[in-house]
Amino acid sequence: MQQMIRRMLCFLLALTAIITVHGAGSAAQARPTILLDGFPLAFPADPEIIDGYTMVPFRAVAEAMGVTVSWNEANKTITAVKGTGQDRKTVMMQIDNPVITVDGSPVTLPVKPIQRGGHSLIPLSFFSKQFGAEVSWDEATRTVSIVSPPADLYKMAFYAISSFSERSYIDQFDSVAFGWSRIAEDGSLTVDGKDFYWPQPAGEVTPESLVQNAANAGTVPYLMVFAVDGSGELSRLLADSSLQHKAIDEMIQLAKEKKFGGLVLDFEGLGLGGDPGQAKQRYSQFVQALAQRTKAAGLQLSLVLHPLNGAYQGYDYAVLGKLADDLIVMAYAYENETQPEPLAKVNEAVQLALQQVPKQKLILGISMGSENEQSIASKIGIAKRYGLKGIAIWRLGLLGQPAFEQLEKSAGSKALPASR
Repeated sequence: MQQMIRRMLCFLLALTAIITVHGAGSAAQARPTILLDGFPLAFPADPEIIDGYTMVPFRAVAEAMGVTVSWNEANKTITAVKGTGQDRKTVMMQIDNPVITVDGSPVTLPVKPIQRGGHSLIPLSFFSKQFGAEVSWDEATRTVSIVSPPADLYKMAFYAISSFSERSYIDQFDSVAFGWSRIAEDGSLTVDGKDFYWPQPAGEVTPESLVQNAANAGTVPYLMVFAVDGSGELSRLLADSSLQHKAIDEMIQLAKEKKFGGLVLDFEGLGLGGDPGQAKQRYSQFVQALAQRTKAAGLQLSLVLHPLNGAYQGYDYAVLGKLADDLIVMAYAYENETQPEPLAKVNEAVQLALQQVPKQKLILGISMGSENEQSIASKIGIAKRYGLKGIAIWRLGLLGQPAFEQLEKSAGSKALPASR
């Protein structure tokens, strides 16, 4: 009996070892990951290694890089187009044919395009050679990494609180919102707030000269009006039509007098308590009245909004997107703002916004209070992935040269050159 028990124990130990080895082998062959600008990209077919070349699903990667893809079932051909005008590039390829055409000229791929389960796979190196992406394959982690090339994104920066040290960056942005005004506790507009106020001249540098120099450099200067519902001042304003008319009059007058090209409304804190539906309605009505006035005055109107996956639910994106020229999604402050914002949260915020607002009107807000020169590239990558209008950086004074250089690498340089 004891001998039989010993044999049974030996058998179980051997079986356990086999299962363990098999399990380890399965784990080693986990499904590959594709990272685009540091964030996972969903893909319909697994990458493969053929003759030493990494093959990746074409449409999933291409469309995430802003490439328009069409498929001709009859002759099994793919047409990919990126850019417009002189920057337009057209690539045509056929399944099982290694020779493709790039703007009409033949190019031979190292491995022919193939199909797997109805999905086209092409060599990863294609995206580097034809669309300027940086690509790599990590065999140990089975990870495809793609860094997208610079995109021509609209770039806004905020100048507020302690931005003077980085004023030289102003002319490198398409627009700058100067945070020098706010709604006071009595519901009126003030330029003498504790945090957002009209700054004093610093030698020959005056607030007016900063605005004028920005405009001269082709950077549109915006007047940012801040408000928070901390003491109920925002709710008070939105509930009183006479206060609203007065505040709107003051905003338009100040913007025109100081030669701003637009208004940025940063009204925060709506919808945390009370009736979010009522907050949405009242804020939308206020913006509607303001939009009529800004349009008549020839001013642009941008709105800074809490993200739809945040705590503040007092903002009707669908309505506001129709009233304003663009919406800035404040996809940050999810946690403690001492480390980069979680990419999954930022991605979700953009996806939710896109359900209600066209991508051409959406700007991704990025806080340099949270981000650094490494993480900013992934945030910009999300804006590029969804084809958003651009990005808005909070704020000058927190940016720094390394992060600015990464911003230019990811989002491109301003079209109009300016000396610094």
